[in-house]
Amino acid sequence: MTDNIEPSAALAQLGACRQDLERLDREIITLIGQRLTLARTTTALKRAADLPVLDPQREAVVIRNAVSHARKLRVPEEPVREIFWHIVGMSRRIQEEAE
Repeated sequence: MTDNIEPSAALAQLGACRQDLERLDREIITLIGQRLTLARTTTALKRAADLPVLDPQREAVVIRNAVSHARKLRVPEEPVREIFWHIVGMSRRIQEEAE
């Protein structure tokens, strides 16, 4: 796909590629923010239902679902697992802070 591209054309494509990556990075951060907002809502709902904030079984399901989806898309599973443990950890901290 990129073989035999003139250097000036390659630089232009590189610039466009970087812009797309930056846009995707912003979208990822926006989605993480939305997830944390939902985590706050989840905390309130758990309280109303008299459930504990910490739910290790649910966290494990979230991780398994993420890894399964990564597998289907042929995205490296272990890095996705690590990323989602961080995301779940962020959500857990949000919920713990609300206690």
